[in-house]
Amino acid sequence: MPERSLRQAWEDNAESWVNWARSVELDHAFWRLNMPALLDLLPGPEGRITLDVGCGEGRLAREMKRRGYRVVGLESSRSLCAAAREADPEFDVVLGDAADLPFPDETFDLAVASLSLMNLDDMPGAVREIGRVLKPAGVFCFSVLHPLNTWGDAGDVSYFDTGAYEERLEVDGDTMTFHDTHRPLQEYFTALEAAGFLVERLREPRPDEEYAASHAAAARWRDRPGFLHVRAVLGRS
Repeated sequence: MPERSLRQAWEDNAESWVNWARSVELDHAFWRLNMPALLDLLPGPEGRITLDVGCGEGRLAREMKRRGYRVVGLESSRSLCAAAREADPEFDVVLGDAADLPFPDETFDLAVASLSLMNLDDMPGAVREIGRVLKPAGVFCFSVLHPLNTWGDAGDVSYFDTGAYEERLEVDGDTMTFHDTHRPLQEYFTALEAAGFLVERLREPRPDEEYAASHAAAARWRDRPGFLHVRAVLGRS
């Protein structure tokens, strides 16, 4: 278990992340697999105010805004907030803690969390807070590294144990150290249940043959899921 909080670790690596996140080649899994799959889960933008939890440098929010969504970002890294505002000065991004959201109850119609829940120090608290700020029948769509994926990356641990780990990737001289948490599948769904969510859809996106052939790192996801995508609706009365 790293001594730094996940929040501090991502702040410390913010500059590297901005470079990595905005490159289609470096973060091909996001641009070619994860963002398209997550966008497919979303309800239409009509009249929906959306909260992007752990918005990072704002790449998903920019695409959602382009598609007509009204998006507010929440990010715990001061540096990533600044990068998001620099990329889109009209993007309303708030510095804050996902487990203590600085918004009133029932503010949003839709919440998204793109590959961020496994980066949070208090994932159940964040899911609970997302439920609080969503309106009745609000929708929460998120993507995470698949627990089968994180179990392998976390090292010699039980699948049922929860623990933070680091993974360093290098592509053509560019490096990025990821700070994530392995959690069993049940932990995510217990958090949804406790917050009053009912799962509507679950997806394990699989690379097509062309993508897998062009990126060796993606080929393994043809046979073993790398990512998990979920759409849930707030079921409380």
